Formats: sequence, C-alpha cells, structure tokens
Amino acid sequence: MTAWKRFLTMVGAMVLAALFAAAPALANDHVEAWKSNEQGKVGLISAVSAVGDQGHVELGLAFELKPGWKIYWRSPGDAGFPPSVDWKGSDNLADVVISWPGPHRFSISGLETMGYKDEVVLPIVAELSDPNQPLSLKAAVDYLVCDVTCVPQHVDLALALPTGAATPSAEAHLISRFLSKVPGEPYSRGIKLTAAEATSDGLLKVVIEANPPLVAPDLFIERADQMQFGHPKLKLEQAGRRAVFKIQPAPNTGEGGLTDKPVTLTLVDGDRGVEIVSDIAAPRPGLRLGELISMMGAALLGGLLLNLMPCVLPVLSMKVLSLIGHAGQEDRVIRSGFLASAAGIITSFLILALAAGGLKLAGAAVGWGVQFQQPLFLAFMTAVVTLFAANLFGCFEIPLPEWAQRFGRGHGDPNSLAGHFSAGMFATLLATPCSAPFLGTAVGFALSRGVFDIACIFIALGLGMALPYLAVAAWPGLARRLPRPGRWMITLRRLLGLVMLGTAGWLLSVMAVETGPHITGIVAVLMLFILGLLVLARKVPQRPRLVVVGLLTLAALGISLTPPPHHTGKDERLKSLWQPLDRDAIAKMVGEGKVVLVDVTADWCITCQVNKATVIYRGRVAEALARGEVVPMQGDWTRPSDDIANYLAGFGRYAIPFDAVYGPGAPDGIALPELLTEDAVMEAVEKARKPAP
Repeated sequence: MTAWKRFLTMVGAMVLAALFAAAPALANDHVEAWKSNEQGKVGLISAVSAVGDQGHVELGLAFELKPGWKIYWRSPGDAGFPPSVDWKGSDNLADVVISWPGPHRFSISGLETMGYKDEVVLPIVAELSDPNQPLSLKAAVDYLVCDVTCVPQHVDLALALPTGAATPSAEAHLISRFLSKVPGEPYSRGIKLTAAEATSDGLLKVVIEANPPLVAPDLFIERADQMQFGHPKLKLEQAGRRAVFKIQPAPNTGEGGLTDKPVTLTLVDGDRGVEIVSDIAAPRPGLRLGELISMMGAALLGGLLLNLMPCVLPVLSMKVLSLIGHAGQEDRVIRSGFLASAAGIITSFLILALAAGGLKLAGAAVGWGVQFQQPLFLAFMTAVVTLFAANLFGCFEIPLPEWAQRFGRGHGDPNSLAGHFSAGMFATLLATPCSAPFLGTAVGFALSRGVFDIACIFIALGLGMALPYLAVAAWPGLARRLPRPGRWMITLRRLLGLVMLGTAGWLLSVMAVETGPHITGIVAVLMLFILGLLVLARKVPQRPRLVVVGLLTLAALGISLTPPPHHTGKDERLKSLWQPLDRDAIAKMVGEGKVVLVDVTADWCITCQVNKATVIYRGRVAEALARGEVVPMQGDWTRPSDDIANYLAGFGRYAIPFDAVYGPGAPDGIALPELLTEDAVMEAVEKARKPAP
C-alpha cells in the first residue's frame, strides 16, 4: 500500500470514528449544550427523550449562576426585569406555560427585589400542535443578571425532540425538583388564608393559618396595576400555626386605593409555597372608648347572669351557708365578709385576665374554660370538691395558718375573711366552663384585642359576678333577716354536701373523656378512700388524717398525668351521628347546595349539653337533622385543639358553646347565640338554605 493510500485510509477511519462518537449526541440531541457567559450559564432542557403521546412536553429553562449573581422573579420588585422567552421559529408548538418557583427576597439599601440565586429551573409545559409530529424549539431568552452591577443577557437556545415513547431523561429529576417549589393551591399545602384586609392606618394585614406550622415564611404581593409593597412585618403565633403579616404599600404606585383591586399573595416557607388570589377587605372600625365601655357593660351583665348558670350551682352551698352564718350579726361583720367574697371573685378574674394576656402575647391559643381540657386540673378540682363535701358533712375543719388566723376571726373559722375570699375564688373557678348570655360576646371581644382590653373586660365580668355579694354588703339587713343558725343547718349542710359530691362526679365524667375510664376509675377510688377515711376515722387525730389525705391527693394528681392507653369509645359513637369539623368539607357541601349545622362543644361545657338536650335533639331541629335536611358537623373541644381554637377565632369567639349554620345563602356562616332557641336555629337554617341574590 502506497503512502498516499495509507493516508486516505487513516483519514477515513478518523471520519468514521468522529461520526460514531457524534452518534450518541445526535441520538440524544434533546440535551442542548448550555450557553455560558461570565455570570453563569443557561440551557433549555427536557424531562423526556421524545414527545410521547400526551400532547404536551415538560421542559425547563435552567440557570446556573456564579456566586453573588442573581436573576429576577416574574415580579422583580423595585428594580430589574424577569427572564422572557421568544419562541418564534419553533415548529409544532401550540402554546407554552412557564411556572415560577418560590422566590427569595433581596433587600439592599432600602430596595426590595425578588428573584433567584445559585441555581433555578423555570418549569415549562409545551403544548404540541400535532402529538404525532416531532417538536422543534427555538428560544430567544432575554434576562437580567445582577450583582453589584447588572448585565442584560441574550442567548439563543434550540431543542429538538423526535416522536416516540416519552421516557424520562437525565434532567427529569432536576425539573421535578424545581416544579415541587412552584407555589400551589393552599389546601394541598396545609395553608389557609384567614384574613386579607386593610387596616385603619393604611397597612395591608394578611393572616395565614398553617398545619404543619410555618418556620420562616415570607409573603410576596402582586397587583395588576403594579402597586408595590414594602418588606412585610411578620408575627408568628401559636408555635408557627398562625402568621400575621403587615405590609406598607409603596406611595404613588398603583391606581386607586388598597381595597380597589384584588391581589395575588405568594407565601413561601422554604420549599413550601402557596399562591392565593384575594380581595382586600375594608378597614375595620378602630376601637373607640364608647365601644370598650359598651362591651364592659355587656361583660358586667354576662358576669351577673353567670351566677344563674348550672356550673355555679354547686357554689350555692357556700353562698347559702355564708348568708345564714351572718344572720343576726352586726352590719360591720356582714359587710366585711361579703366584700371579701367579692374581692375573691374579682381577683380571680384579674388572674384569668393576666394569664390570658400572657398566653396571647406568647402566641398560644386562649379561650374561656380551656383549663377543663387538662386532666391535672380536673383531678385537682375533684379533690377540692370532695374535701368541701367532707367538710360540709362535718368530718373535719380546715385549720388556717397563723397569718390567716390573724387576718380572719379565729382558728378554723369558716366565716373568716380568708374563708370568704377563698370561697369567691372557688366560685369563679367553677364558673369558667359555663357560658351565659353576653358572656361569649364580651370574652370574644377581649381575646381579640390587647392586654389592656382583656383586663378591662375580665374585671367587668368579675364585678358582674360579684354584684350579689356587693348588694348584700351595701344592704347588710338582707342577711340579718334570715333565720338564725340552729340544728336545722346540719341537715342543710349534708344536703349541700351531696350537691358537692354530684359536682365531683361530673368532674370525673369529664376527666374520663380526657384520660379514659381506667385512669379516671383509679382517681375515683382514691377520692372514695379520702372520703371514707374522713368519715369513718373521726376519732383519729385530725392532723394525721389530713397528712394521709394529702398523700392520696398527690397520688391522684400524679395518676392523672398518665397518658391514656387508648381513646374512649365515645368519639366513635359521636361519629355515627356527627361528622367531624372540616372547613374544607363545609365549603364543598355548601357548593353542592347543602345546609350545615356546626356545633362546637365539650363535655366540660354544661351550657353546651343544655343546648343539645333542649334544642338540637328536640323538636324541629332534631327532625331536620334526622331527615338529612341539615348536615350535622361537630367540633369536640373537650381536648385541646388548635384547629378548633382557630375556627372559633375566625368568628371572633374564644368561648363555647358556639354554633353556626352554613348554606348557599350564608357561605361564611351565621353565628348563633350562646343559648340556643329552636326559632333561632330554624331561622338561620332557612336563611342559609336560600341562595344569595
């Protein structure tokens, strides 16, 4: 072979080798080589190797940026512009939809911009004109990349996909990873918009509820007329389950006022994000002195009516005995005793106000009577009531410490000032699971406000409940006209002791729901031991008996903290009659034209049980439920529940009972009064049933 032929053979082999080397690239030409520049590189990538048979293809516009450089989101903020793509020259392309992953916020020298750094892929869905033909794309991409300086860039990209099975490409995972960062529907991410409203000082207030809780959320706001918004001020509450944003609109941006046009809210919390389009509600009227005074008046009346509620009936024993004990005494003694009881009531309400204000500042859910959700509190109250019953049976007298003897009128005197004061506090403690007319409105107003308003309303509640005591203190002649103490009081004390034991049984029934029958049964046996010891061992010195009683009480409190082995069967029985509270399900049912009755209740709420016994399970309401005309839905607040607390807060309520009716004519719900009547329920049902005009 001549040298010339050997040269031609070698050249041919090199050409063939080059062709074979290029063959894989030609076969995989859906992976476009990235276009690079000094700030990074950009490329058009595909999640599949061929167009397949779905009529659309998932693509991605991918950016890899060098450290310090960024590109912009679809709404860049105070500066910049987002990437744009011109698809002119593409074949078999009907439409293109670009999605935007949740952005980052960049705050520099008072300017707020939104965008991406390091790496980002903008997911793209390309609709094909003909699913049976290959896809040829040409993309002219313009984007701005910034660090200290900004550089506008332009790249021309191309991508060709043949016909055939759409098997995943090497970039499928990358596109999918950034697709998961695109903000989605709120319900799919465990997020709910509670409020979007203008405030009286010109801010935009946005309230978000989330489960799982939020960690470090940010809120981005867009409006069609390019109104700009500043950096949101964030307050996380309830351990991240509630976020309150307040945002200042930029002056001289947009057209019209803050409430004139809807906004798009994009909430981003790490890789989790939602997008919500919402109207902005008008500002609520600001708090005026007259409003606070009127609410304090309602609280005063609600506190007075609280004396007539079933929860307070066990305290009747102390009231009656206290009145009888003052019969025939001097006005000064009568007045001081009843003023001490009133002081105990007002002090208790002040303590409740401080506790509620502290919990609210700490971001915890607060409500009226929520202490009855705690087994330790229930066990403690059961022990206290049992001891009160034993005291009324004459089994023992409680000796007061030295300082209390000096403060009162003698050793173990039940009519000492300290005794009257503690009786007032005990009355308040037992009153908290009850709701009276005007009480829910006043408490709801207080707990939706600041600490000062909470204190004012709760002090007014205490004054209202203390009014009967203050009345006797003002006119002590009322007590002097009662029969003088005598042997007949022994029978009365025993009867009132039985009332106290009934209260202890009710507390144990509530505790059974919290902890289960086994733990409650052990606590009940310990209470019987205490009662039996005090009744049967009267000849034993009082101090050793009280030591044993104290040890048994501590054992009961410790056992109450034991986690229940399983839930009781009561919940299952309730589910056969009621659907569990589900706000998304309510909206769906209302959309289907159904009427829904929501009942938020608890086993420790006596007023709730009265409402069910006298209204919900009787007459026309019961018939409507039985015929399926109204869908019953129940929120059981016997155990603590942030979801139910947030639901109540949405109506400005923080106490139960609470009932509401939803329907086509009332999609946001009609709140019913605390004490239900058949007419009130049925009128709300009829109003909710008729579609809104």
